[in-house]
Amino acid sequence: MSIYVSGSVVFDRIMNFNGYFKDHILTDRLHSLSVSFMVEDMVVRRGGCAGNIAYTLALMGEKPLILSSVGTDFGHEYGEALKKLGLSLDGIQVDENKHTALCYITTDKANNQITGFYAGAMMTPSAYSFPGISEKDIAIVSPGNMEDMQHFPDVYRARKVPYIFDPGQQMPLYTKETLTSAVHGAMALVCNDYELGLICKLLDLKKEEDLFEHVQWIVCTLASEGCRIHGADGTEAKVPALPCPCVKDPTGAGDAQRAGLLFGLTHGLSMPEAAKYGSITASYAIEQQGTQIHSFTFEDFSRRYETLFGPMPVSF
Repeated sequence: MSIYVSGSVVFDRIMNFNGYFKDHILTDRLHSLSVSFMVEDMVVRRGGCAGNIAYTLALMGEKPLILSSVGTDFGHEYGEALKKLGLSLDGIQVDENKHTALCYITTDKANNQITGFYAGAMMTPSAYSFPGISEKDIAIVSPGNMEDMQHFPDVYRARKVPYIFDPGQQMPLYTKETLTSAVHGAMALVCNDYELGLICKLLDLKKEEDLFEHVQWIVCTLASEGCRIHGADGTEAKVPALPCPCVKDPTGAGDAQRAGLLFGLTHGLSMPEAAKYGSITASYAIEQQGTQIHSFTFEDFSRRYETLFGPMPVSF
């Protein structure tokens, strides 16, 4: 089974503000907003949704194929790091005229975030032709190049490949027509609670259940409360998050959760059971400042899993 992970590959600039954004924003003056936050530190990390998801999957012994576009500054550091994880670069296209995408993330003491994003090479769609793809494979369409996010669902539907659709930060770029086309036929829609509200509003749906005209599962992440799962077959489940005594940075937790979810699904677990793996992988991401810094052994992972859910049904 192959795992296709499409989305952004980015260099993150991660900064922490030792205060609360709300204390420096006047809600009655938003029409003339001018605000600056003095940050305490900055680290540069490898990031991007596709890169982050693939990284955590690699920690679990999987070898997903990343589908993305990068710039001339990608290879020496980021590319070599992926190779050391045993990941192929065959699905990554290099745009010789642009830089790899850049993300500037500032987080306050309440874990609220303000993000600035330079798309760079992400504006170039992937040219991957999917040789050998089959219905035995699985895929995730995560935030990235908009042409890819429209094209890949068409490919997966035509080849009967189950795929997860995760619109994430690209939600503002969708219209009712393009979002309907992308989500229709997906195995699962994965998003946070706010994004789910936006999706239902954009699609003119009266209630969440109306999404089952398009998808089999809805996985709604709820930050520290874990995630809520709703199936077209009537299944409803709440999967808790693992309490973490040391939360350093929420950046990348959602991507790590998607990786754990994909791992469970590739091993034949149901959506609620697979989401339990996502809760554990997310717990490692938030303990580090950066999205591809965390690591774990099988022994430690299984200990965390058993603490929250009991014996693990599948190993890695």
